Amino acid sequence: MNGQKRADIKPGLEVDIVLKQDQASGKLTRGIVKDLLTKSPSHPHGIKVRLTSGQVGRVKQVISTSI
Repeated sequence: MNGQKRADIKPGLEVDIVLKQDQASGKLTRGIVKDLLTKSPSHPHGIKVRLTSGQVGRVKQVISTSI
């Protein structure tokens, strides 16, 4: 599942995100969603989230769908 639909992303999910400074390289960071920061129902580059680690980025892949 990609991270372009806000309805698919919920706090507690394990996801891969791309951080702002990693957008050029495409390096992914894995973590657990703490907050959803994108307000619109979808975003072509991925929903912006804050991980429990405090890192902020756009979701590229949802790893676990169970909470």
